[in-house]
Amino acid sequence: MTMNLAQKLIQTHLVSGNLEPGSPITIQIDQTLTQDATGTLVMLEFEALGLSRVKTEISAQYVDHNLLQTDFKNADDHLFLQSACRKFGLWFSRPGNGVSHPVHMSCFDIPGKTLLGSDSHTCAAGSMGMLAIGAGGLQVAMAMAGTAFPLKMPKVLGVKLEGELPSWVSAKDIILEMLRRQTVKGCVNKIVEYYGPGLVKLTAMDRHVIANMGQEMGATASVFPADEAVKSFLKQQQRETDFVEMKADEGANYDENDTIDLSKLEPLIACPSSPDKVVAVRDVAGRPIYQSYIGSSANPGLRDFAIPAHMVTGRHIADDVSFDINPTSRQLLEEISRTGDLTKLLEAGARLHQTGCGGCIGMGQAPASGRISLRTVPRNFPGRSGTAEDQVYLCSPEVATASALKGEITDPRDLDMDYPTFQEPEQLPDIRPQLQPPPEIPVAVELIKGPNIKPLPDFDQLPGSLTGPLLLKAGDNVSTDEILPAGAEILPLRSNIPAISRYTFSRIDENFYQRAKNLNGDCYVVGGENYGQGSSREHAAISSRYLGVRCIIAKSMARIHRRNLVNFGVLPLLFDNPGDYDRLKQDIVLEIDQPIDQLKSGKPIELKVPLPGDSIYLRHDLSEDEIQILEAGGLINAVREQRSEMPDQTA
Repeated sequence: MTMNLAQKLIQTHLVSGNLEPGSPITIQIDQTLTQDATGTLVMLEFEALGLSRVKTEISAQYVDHNLLQTDFKNADDHLFLQSACRKFGLWFSRPGNGVSHPVHMSCFDIPGKTLLGSDSHTCAAGSMGMLAIGAGGLQVAMAMAGTAFPLKMPKVLGVKLEGELPSWVSAKDIILEMLRRQTVKGCVNKIVEYYGPGLVKLTAMDRHVIANMGQEMGATASVFPADEAVKSFLKQQQRETDFVEMKADEGANYDENDTIDLSKLEPLIACPSSPDKVVAVRDVAGRPIYQSYIGSSANPGLRDFAIPAHMVTGRHIADDVSFDINPTSRQLLEEISRTGDLTKLLEAGARLHQTGCGGCIGMGQAPASGRISLRTVPRNFPGRSGTAEDQVYLCSPEVATASALKGEITDPRDLDMDYPTFQEPEQLPDIRPQLQPPPEIPVAVELIKGPNIKPLPDFDQLPGSLTGPLLLKAGDNVSTDEILPAGAEILPLRSNIPAISRYTFSRIDENFYQRAKNLNGDCYVVGGENYGQGSSREHAAISSRYLGVRCIIAKSMARIHRRNLVNFGVLPLLFDNPGDYDRLKQDIVLEIDQPIDQLKSGKPIELKVPLPGDSIYLRHDLSEDEIQILEAGGLINAVREQRSEMPDQTA
């Protein structure tokens, strides 16, 4: 039977299940990736599970989010993570090495392997012919321990790329075109596989740009073949021996199909405040801007900095514009310093920031209030930049630079210049010596825990009757940035659930925390379509549970957040009739009697409401294993129960 590449990658790692879309499967994970904003919790979970050492081929921990050291919290977390890597056997990338995804791509990505990461943009590694999936930290901890990763077999959307990109159009415009077509929820429970003759001129790093933002469409993963472009990248990184050709079988079929003629694309831009609000740049040209930002995991390549450097050579940015340059890795910063591209940017008036995620995650570089910020980052959810009611547009480096020069949103084709050429260098300095390898044999290491690092809360099982008020009713496309924001004030609290929970739902209802604390009991939250989109941060689930949220009811849910809810004992349910969403009003008391029994019955779940008319019925898409996890009160409880039931092997 012929197979597409996504099916091949799953089949070669399949532990249980079959390739029928929608059926439950488990796959073996070869590599894991964690970053500091989620990694501290992963390490605490690994410790809480009583695990001693990772069993993956490669596990790597990066420090790239919480880089601002305005007090002790982030610095303490860095030391904690370094000690955890030594204790548990992970690679450690210190602050300054760069954003996890491009650094992992340079050091560890290998075609044909699986990668699970506690960052939603882990999917970027699909550019290298890998199956790379973002997940909640607890599932990454389980994968580090050698446990197979559970998911539902996704459908595979085959996207045929034809033609060649015209001047001033680049990889960012391809993924923006995909978002224009698919929206932020169009690829939920799908893998997007790119193929076709249009791939020939797309480098591995171009493909990284596209695969990275597959998460913004809700995709489980994005997959590219491992071909000559991937081989060239590995040769550039002095890892050519890691190359393995990976491609779909001739005549392979896909569950769904689409085609993009690259030659017909034009410069695109996503308007505030969603990645799918995509229009042609010419449609919004002329709007004055405050900030233009180059960098992030969504545009991390050398060309994404070299092209802007050539564009500004001999010119100066507009007087009212902050031109922010955020290098994505130490390797890249060294290279643009060596070639002189950094000097060109600085001479044009650019501001240089340290290598890392920076403003993409709201960690500094927040724009002025009410002013437009153009960014090459993957997301523009409300307030994510660090400024309330921000005006963030997503675009390519070409558009960002042209607009910085003009002081207003500008189609780069309107500039009086030729499109700069860029040639990837044949070889780059090996960045792996900058990373700290795990000890070859286990060593006794004491975890370094500063005063802000708190133990994980203990959660009880679901009660026999789940009764409580509807404490919050939210709308469509609520992101994890809105459930639990990031930013310079909040990110340093990632190791302290009681402290960070104060910000839960603060962007939707600033009084939610106090209302939940006053209730001091169980409660419900209701959402619309695509509830929990965006970041993989499991803090959005665990902080909700910490404040008493025991059930989320929505029209539909994003994959990662839905599973994070299960992992921490929060019941995720769906409206059987989406119209019932309108019947529920905030603060009414809801009840589900014997929730576990109803989940197991296979019948619609009755939601008792103090409203006239028919009862409201709910449905679920939980597997038997997930129901068992909920019955135990969360995944940690379930694993502890399993371990306690195992026979004692010490006798």
